[in-house]
Amino acid sequence: MSAPPITGTKLTGTMLTGTMLAEAYLDWLAGERRAARLTVEAYRADLAGFLGFLTRHLGGEPDIGALAGLRLGDFRAWLADLAARKLIAATRARRLACVRGFYRFLARRHGVSMAQLKLLDTPRSRKPLPRALSPEQARSAAEDIGFETEDDLTQARDVALFTLLYGAGLRIGEALALNVRDLPRGEDALRVLGKGSKPRIVPLLPAVREALAAWLAVHPAPAPGSPLFVGLRGARLAAGVAQRTLRQYRRHAGLPEHATPHALRHSFATHLLAGGADLRSIQELLGHASLSTTQRYTQVDAAQLLEVFRRTHPRG
Repeated sequence: MSAPPITGTKLTGTMLTGTMLAEAYLDWLAGERRAARLTVEAYRADLAGFLGFLTRHLGGEPDIGALAGLRLGDFRAWLADLAARKLIAATRARRLACVRGFYRFLARRHGVSMAQLKLLDTPRSRKPLPRALSPEQARSAAEDIGFETEDDLTQARDVALFTLLYGAGLRIGEALALNVRDLPRGEDALRVLGKGSKPRIVPLLPAVREALAAWLAVHPAPAPGSPLFVGLRGARLAAGVAQRTLRQYRRHAGLPEHATPHALRHSFATHLLAGGADLRSIQELLGHASLSTTQRYTQVDAAQLLEVFRRTHPRG
């Protein structure tokens, strides 16, 4: 079923310029689609940039015939120009979306078909590399965070929690979802329920078991069905409270701003990799569904090695 024709300002004639067509599109957005003023202005700037590139690229202002005759390589050259100007992926993706909308307007109003636009990949932002702490910083955040409070119960709880995050590579949500009954009895491995309710087995180092045992010894309600980590009122500890505790500690201890609960998980994986662990094992320990997610840690390790090289080599 064909789409209904666009109504609004009519343009006639064979020498319609890109600027005239862009203005007609913007008028339609504002009038028919009731687009917000700021949206229309943003699209106006995006289309002006696109038409400006085509003017330089084609040697003159494009008319409707030139717009209809663009090839895939022309659009790729435009995207490459945006990338060369250091525009971030999100900005490039928005501009491509604007041009696609413009061509949909041209197709319905003027019969200009541009199937090549469907062949273009939308620019995607690269996920930032995990930022790990140094082994000394990670141990400090895990073992010394108890100094943040004078309350013995809170000290034992926080040391147990952050030692577990670094020593077992758990997500903060996974750790806080544990109940007392989830702790292993006479075993050295913990069963964790990860994303998508996918279970995994995580070995517990002696330091982690000791910290958990010290916490259980003062736990206010260590019944099997009780939350493992509780707040002052006995309810399950909130992630925001744990994050705030580490935020306060890192300021007092001089740790970097990226010292967060999740950074301890990153540190767990990065330090295992640096110690010779294979990616498959790290994938299983972290509960990653895809090995490609775990492979990001190889980039972290390589980046850290390069930084050490540059800092220590005589010609660095």
